[in-house]
Amino acid sequence: MDDRLEAWTVALDDHRRQSSIIDSYFDDPNIDRSRDFDFDDESPYPEVRSAVANTDDPDMPASTLRVWVIGLIWAIILPGINQFFLFRYPSVLVGGIVAQLMTFPIGRAVARFTPRWKIFGISLNPSPFTVKEHVLITASVGADSAYATDIIAVQRVYYHQRYNFSYQWFIVMSTQLIGFSIGGVARRFLVAPPSMIWPANLVNCAVFNTLHSQQYAGIGTLGGMSRERFFVITLLAAFAWNFFPTYLFQALSYFSWVTWIWPDDPLVAQLFGYVHGLGLTVITLDWNQIAYIGSPLATPWWAQVNIIGGFVIFYWILAPILYFTNTFHAKYMPILSHESYDNEMKPYNVTRILRQDKSIDREAYQVYSPLYISTTFAISYGLSFAAITATIVHALLFFRKQITIQFRRSLHEQPDIHARLMSKYPQVPEWWYLTIFLSMFALGVVGIEVWPTEMPVWAFVVALAIAFLYVIPVGMIQAITNQQVGLNVITELIIGYALPGRPIAMMMFKTYGYITMSQALTFTSDFKLGHYMKIPPRPMFCAQVVATMLAGTVQLAVQAWMFDHIPDMCSPDQPDGFTCPETDVFATASVIVTLVYFFLIGAVAPVIHWLLNKKYPNSVLRYAKMALISPVIFNGTQYIPPATTINYVPWAAVGLLFQFFIRRRYFSWWTKYNYVLSAALDAGTAISCIFIFFCLQYPKNGTIGQKLEQWWGNTVPFAGADYAGTPMIRLAEGEKFG
Repeated sequence: MDDRLEAWTVALDDHRRQSSIIDSYFDDPNIDRSRDFDFDDESPYPEVRSAVANTDDPDMPASTLRVWVIGLIWAIILPGINQFFLFRYPSVLVGGIVAQLMTFPIGRAVARFTPRWKIFGISLNPSPFTVKEHVLITASVGADSAYATDIIAVQRVYYHQRYNFSYQWFIVMSTQLIGFSIGGVARRFLVAPPSMIWPANLVNCAVFNTLHSQQYAGIGTLGGMSRERFFVITLLAAFAWNFFPTYLFQALSYFSWVTWIWPDDPLVAQLFGYVHGLGLTVITLDWNQIAYIGSPLATPWWAQVNIIGGFVIFYWILAPILYFTNTFHAKYMPILSHESYDNEMKPYNVTRILRQDKSIDREAYQVYSPLYISTTFAISYGLSFAAITATIVHALLFFRKQITIQFRRSLHEQPDIHARLMSKYPQVPEWWYLTIFLSMFALGVVGIEVWPTEMPVWAFVVALAIAFLYVIPVGMIQAITNQQVGLNVITELIIGYALPGRPIAMMMFKTYGYITMSQALTFTSDFKLGHYMKIPPRPMFCAQVVATMLAGTVQLAVQAWMFDHIPDMCSPDQPDGFTCPETDVFATASVIVTLVYFFLIGAVAPVIHWLLNKKYPNSVLRYAKMALISPVIFNGTQYIPPATTINYVPWAAVGLLFQFFIRRRYFSWWTKYNYVLSAALDAGTAISCIFIFFCLQYPKNGTIGQKLEQWWGNTVPFAGADYAGTPMIRLAEGEKFG
C-alpha cells in the first residue's frame, strides 16, 4: 500500500511539474507544437534538437593545460584583428567561428604530438582532444571589440585628448567586466529555462557537433552528404566567392544599378542609393553585407518579420514622408547618413563649441550652428527610445508569469534534460561574482575621478542601476529572438539632462549603462553555450574573465598602433575604408539632442497589442501574440546608421528563404545543414577578407592591384551623388539653412 501511494505521489508531482512547464511555453513562438515530446529526454524546440546533443560524459576532460594555452593565444589574435577592422566599413567581424574552426586541427595536432608527461602534477596530454576542450577554448575568446575603446578613439580624434595607458585600461576593464557580476544573477532566468534558446548559440553547437562527429537524435535521418563534408565545401566556396565583391568586382557588393544609370541625380540617389539613400533596388551578392547585422540563418523567421516590418514602416514609409516634406530641414542633407552637419552642410566641427575643459559652450554653439542629423539618423534615435519603454512594458505584460516562476524556482533545478545533466557540476560561488563587482567598481571610480572625465561617482552608480534594471527583460527578448535592445540612447538622454554640456561624461555614462548590461548578456550567452555543451561552470567563468582582460589590453594596443601607422585614419576619404563609422556615430551621440516623444509610442504599443488580444482571444491576434514583439519592431533597425538598406532587405530575404520556406518544406535538410551552412558562410567570408587585406591590400603601401582598383566594376559604386551624399537642396558657397 505504501509503495503504491508513493508511486501515485511521484506521478502526481511529475504531472504538476509537466503542466507548469507546458503552461510557461503556452505563448512561446519558438516551441514545436506539432509533436508530442518527452520533456525529460529531449528539448521541445526543433532548433535545439537539431543542434544540441541530449547526452553528456562527465568524465570527459574540459579545463586542461592545452585549453588555456590555445585559448589565450586566440584571446590575443582575434580581438586584435577585430579591433583593426572595427574602424573599417564594411567592417569584417572575425567571430569566434574562425577560432572554432582552426582550433580543431590545432587541438588534434597538439594531442597527437605532445608527450604524455606531467609537470607539477598537471598533465600535458591527458586524452585525445575533446569537444569540451574545444568549446571552452572558443568560449574564452573575447572576439568583439571593447565598446569603451570608442571613448578613447573619440577623445583622440574629436576632442584631441590623449591620456596614458592606465586611464585607458581602467576604463576598458571596468566596463567589460563589471557586467559579469550581473550575469551571475541573470543566469538563473536566462540560462537554465529551456525556453531561453539563444538562437545564435545553436550555430556554434552545430559546428562543434559536426567537427567532432557527434551523433544525436536531433540531426534526423536524412542521408546524402555528411555535415563535415558539406561544411568544408561551403567554406571553400565562400572563401573563393568573396574575392569578387570584396576585391575584383566591388559593384557586386553595392549593386545599385539605378544610380549607375543616373549617377548625378540627387533624387535617384536618395531613393536608390546604397551609401546615402534608401536602397530600393535591394540587391547585393556580398555575404559581408547580408550578414552585417547577424546571420539570417540563425534568427527565427517570425523575429525577422518583426524587424523587416519595422524597417519598411519607419524607413521606407515614414522617412521619405519626413524627408520630402523637408521636416527639420531634411532636404538640405542626404536622407541617410551617420554624420552630423552644421548649417552649411559641412561636417559638424565639435571643437568650435568646446571650452578648454571640453564642456560645451552654449554661446559658442549659438554663434556657430545648431547640430543637424539626417532623417534616418533621427528616426533611429526615436526608435531607440521607443524600444526602451516597449521592452519594460512588453516584459511586464507578456513575461510576468514566467519571470515570477523563474524567481520562485531560482534556487531549484530546472526540469529539462540539459539542466538535469548540468546539475552534476558545481556552480560558480556567489562570492566570485561579488569579487568581480567590487574590484571593477573600484577601477571605474579611479578612472572617472583621477582623470578629467567630468563624471561624478553618483552618475556611475545610476548607470549601473539602469543596467541592473534592464538585464532580465532585455535578456529574455534576446534569448528568444536573437535581438538585443540597446541602452545606449536612453543613457545618453538621462545624462544629458542630469549633466548637460559634458560630452565626455555622456560617453562614459552611456558606456557604463549600456555595456554593463550587454556584457552581462554576453556572459550569460556563453554560459548557455556551456549549458548546451555540458561545460563545467567554474572553468567557463575563469576562462571568460581571464580572456576578457587579455583581449581588452590587446585591443588598446592595436588601436594605438593603428592611429600611429595608418595614414588619414578616420578621414571620410581614407583609401582602405578606415573611415571610422562607428566612432563617428559615437562622437555625434555625445552632443546630440533627440526625439523623446517616442518613449510614449514604445510604452503604448505593447499595451494596445495586449488589450486586443484580451478582447479577442480566439482571433488571429492569438497567433500575433506569439509572433509580434514590439521591442523587436522598434529595436530591429538599431544598426542604422551605419548600416543601410543593403544590410536589411537581403538579410530578411535570405532568412525567410531558409528559416521559413526551407524549414517548413524540407525540414530534414534544414535540421541537418542549416546551422552548418551559416557557420561555413561566416567563416569562409571572414578568412577570405583577412587574406585579401593582409596579402593584397596592405603590403607595399597598397600598390598591389592598383590597376584592378581603377576598372569600372570597382569605381562605379563609389562615384556620383549617392557616394558623395548630395542632398536634394544644395547650398551656394557661404549660404546657410535653418
